[in-house]
Amino acid sequence: MTEGWPRIVGRARTAVSPWLEIITREVQFGPETPAETYYAIGQRDYIVALAVTPQSEILLVRQYRPAIERMSLELPAGLLEHGEDPADAMVRELREETGYTTGSIELLGQGATCSSRISNITHSYFIRTRERQPSFIEEEGVGVILATAAEVREAALSGQFCEQTHLGVLALAVMKGLISI
Repeated sequence: MTEGWPRIVGRARTAVSPWLEIITREVQFGPETPAETYYAIGQRDYIVALAVTPQSEILLVRQYRPAIERMSLELPAGLLEHGEDPADAMVRELREETGYTTGSIELLGQGATCSSRISNITHSYFIRTRERQPSFIEEEGVGVILATAAEVREAALSGQFCEQTHLGVLALAVMKGLISI
């Protein structure tokens, strides 16, 4: 590659919904090459947590995902609100999805969600929870599951736990010695 290349020579954003936009970029890879068009999905940053209860159970969420047309077993996760701090957003999302409050939160890592197609960053956390709020009512169609590490391992290996980004969070937690599965 030549110094100073590639260059973005054009960019446009098309809103699809409050949560999604299509980004078109015209990229030139050298002074003598024509620009090529690339598309990406624009979305607010993503947060996900491996949350462990005082009883050493791992919090999972089961819900229907229209994009894959099936139920999915996942870690608690969501999108940041505009201007929201990622750690604060994760504490909020954990409470909203599971009814659990946060005892401690540790950043596991952050990086591109899918560098070839999505323009956002994933912020991954390890949370030690407090007890579940007694007044919590599960959202329609969303179930909270308490699982042992062995059950999470089996769900991952059998394909029930299908969100690859979340498997990466589990791997980070294992590599950092926070859990063993």
